[in-house]
Amino acid sequence: MTFLTTLRREWLGQPRADLLSGTVVALALIPEALAFSFIAGVDPAVGLYASFVIAMTIAVVGGRPAMISAATGAMSLLMGGLVRDHGIEFLFAASLLTGLIQVAIGVLRLGRYVRFVSKSVMSGFVNSLGILIFLAQTPQLLHGNWQTFAMVGAGLAVIYLFPRLTKAVPSPLVAILALSAVAIAFHVDVRTVGDMGKLPTTLPVFHLPAVPLTWETLRLIAPVSLTLAFVGLLESLLTANLLDDITDTPSDKDRETRGQGIANIVSPLLGGMAGCAMIGQSMINVTSGGRGRLSTFWAGLFLLILILVLRDWVARIPMAALVAVMIMVSIKTFDWGSVTNIRSTPAQSTIVMLAVTLTVLATHDLSKGVVLGVVLSVIFFARKVGKVLAVREIDAGPSSEEEGAVRRYVVTGQIFFVSADLFAAAFEFHGKPRRVEIDLTGAHLWDLTAVAAVDKVVFRYRRQGAEVEVIGMNQAAATLVERVGRHDKTHLPEGAGHSA
Repeated sequence: MTFLTTLRREWLGQPRADLLSGTVVALALIPEALAFSFIAGVDPAVGLYASFVIAMTIAVVGGRPAMISAATGAMSLLMGGLVRDHGIEFLFAASLLTGLIQVAIGVLRLGRYVRFVSKSVMSGFVNSLGILIFLAQTPQLLHGNWQTFAMVGAGLAVIYLFPRLTKAVPSPLVAILALSAVAIAFHVDVRTVGDMGKLPTTLPVFHLPAVPLTWETLRLIAPVSLTLAFVGLLESLLTANLLDDITDTPSDKDRETRGQGIANIVSPLLGGMAGCAMIGQSMINVTSGGRGRLSTFWAGLFLLILILVLRDWVARIPMAALVAVMIMVSIKTFDWGSVTNIRSTPAQSTIVMLAVTLTVLATHDLSKGVVLGVVLSVIFFARKVGKVLAVREIDAGPSSEEEGAVRRYVVTGQIFFVSADLFAAAFEFHGKPRRVEIDLTGAHLWDLTAVAAVDKVVFRYRRQGAEVEVIGMNQAAATLVERVGRHDKTHLPEGAGHSA
C-alpha cells in the first residue's frame, strides 16, 4: 500500500499542472538541444534524441520528481574534442561508459555525500548558473533587430503580468503561444527555432557503438567518460538539492545517481549523447507548477511529438519567446539574498560564494567552481573547529604549583591536525609535578596528529619524572590510540615512530 501511495503521489498528484509545465519545458528544450548539439559537434538529431530519451527514462528511474534531465551545455563542452578527433561512434561509446560509471557510483551509495556541499557553495552555484543562463541568451539579442528586443520585452511582460489575471495556465506557455501567433500572423522578421538547425523526421533506432572492443578504445574514452560522469552527477545532485529546498520535499540522491547512469546507458543506444539534470529547465518546470514525475515524462514525450509530428509549427516559434522564458529563469535562479544580505553574512561564507561564482564564470565549468568551494569550505571549517578547543587546569589544592603536586587538566573540543598544536601548547610544564591527570571526556581524537600531540604532552611530563594518566577517552579515540599511540605502550621507547 505504501508503494502504491507513493506511486500515485509522484505520478498523479497533480496531473493537470504537471502536463502544462511539461509542455513549457518541451518547447524550451528544442533550441537548447539544437545548440548543445552544435557545441558537441554532432548532428542536431543526437541532442534531440538524447533529450527526450533521458527525460522519459529519468522520470521513471530518477530520485528527484519534477527534475528535468536532458542534453546539457556542460556535458556538450566536454564532448567536442572526442567527436572532432575520433568521430561520433566514440562519443556513443563514451556516453555508454559514463552511464556505467554513474550506476556503479549509485550502487556504492556515494550520491548521499552531496550533503557536504555547504549553503555558500550552493549560493555560488546558483548565482553562476543564473548569470550563465542569461549570458547564453545574449547571442540572440546581440544579433537581433528591434523586433527581437520588442518581442523579448513583450514576452517578459506576459510572463510577469499574466499571473495577475490567472494562474491556471503557466505564463511562460502563454508567452510562447502568444508571441508565436503574432510572429506567424504578421510575418515578423525574427529568428525562429527552425533557424537553429534541422529537426529529425524519424524515430531513433537501437544502435550499438561501432568501435573496436580494445584497450586502446578504453584508453581513449575512459578519461572523457570519467569527467562526464563526475560533472553530470555534480550538476544533477546539486540541482536536486536546489529543488529539494524550493519544493520543500526530499529526494533520494543514490537513486538519482543510479537513474542518471541508466538514462545515459539508454541514450547512446538510441542515438543520443550523455546528459544530466538541467538547472534552467528544472526551474522552468517547478516555477510553472510541475511537482511530479509526470511533468518530466511528459516533457520528454511531448518533445518527441513536437519534433516528429508538429515540427513545421515548432520551427516557426520565435527565438525571442524562448529567450524571454530563459531570462525569467535566470532571474529566478539567482540567489538575490546572497547579495542583499552580504553585510550580515559571515566573511568566510561570502568568500566561498564569490569564489564559486567567479570560478564558474571564468572557466564555464561548474565542477571547477564547486570543487574549489568545497575545498575552501573545508579549510574554513577546520580552522573554526580547531579554535574551539579548551584545556583547563582544575583546582588540585593549595600545593598544585609546588614540586610534587598533582595537576589535573580537563580538555574539551576537537583534537585533529589543525588544533593539535594548540592542545600541546596549553599545558603548563614548569615545576616538577608528581602526577598529571588529563581528562579527555569532553574531547575527541580524530587523527594521527591528535594522537601524536597527546604522546608529546605525556612524554614531556614523564621526562620530568611525573606519572601521567589519560582518562575519559571515548571508544573511537581509545581504539585509535591503541593502534597508533605510543604513550600507552610502555614497551615502546619514547622515540619510536607511529605506524600508519
